[in-house]
Amino acid sequence: MNATRKQNVPTKTTPKKSSDPVKPTAKVKRKSVEKAGAAAVLRRSSPAPRVLATELSLSVQWGEELDSLQPRPVSHTQLRRWVTCTLPADATSTPTAAFTLRFVGIKEGRALNRDFRHKDYATNVLTFPHAPTDVPWPPGMPRPVGADIVICWPVVLEEAKAQKKAWMHHLAHLVIHGCLHGQGYDHETEQQAVQMESLETRLLKRFRIADPYTTHD
Repeated sequence: MNATRKQNVPTKTTPKKSSDPVKPTAKVKRKSVEKAGAAAVLRRSSPAPRVLATELSLSVQWGEELDSLQPRPVSHTQLRRWVTCTLPADATSTPTAAFTLRFVGIKEGRALNRDFRHKDYATNVLTFPHAPTDVPWPPGMPRPVGADIVICWPVVLEEAKAQKKAWMHHLAHLVIHGCLHGQGYDHETEQQAVQMESLETRLLKRFRIADPYTTHD
């Protein structure tokens, strides 16, 4: 290190005068490294704030019309991943959630849509929240989260084919869509639709699924 200095190097150690500029020495550098190392140890030893995850109860049902679907086309594990991604990151306000996913055929799907929405055809997904999602909730009290979600399997396949997308991707979208309805999201107004569709797109991106609202030529 001394070989690179332009000024003459003394042959013996001499004390610096107070007017001499202070230059970093190996000793100072070692202290800096020691301090940095100590800080790193403290960061490692200090536990990160614990974020509680929402406790999820998930039931999956297959209607009688789908008895021949063996093995089931989608696993309980995969369905649980899709449902879980819609839950709040911090369970402080949502300690528990309970969802039922029921896959049905055309007959049952049409009957449910007719009886509850007065529309005489089978639709892709219906959501029946366990508790009202459009009423004020007492401050400080956890709002119960959950819903019965009905997905018409033949409609899922038909729509995926028409939209030229993988049926698994379309199913993921419908599951997420139904779960968000069960947590109070809606698309009755333009503002609501933008918010909900934006959230759906972000959640689907975690699974490398493209924006479902883009046009498929």
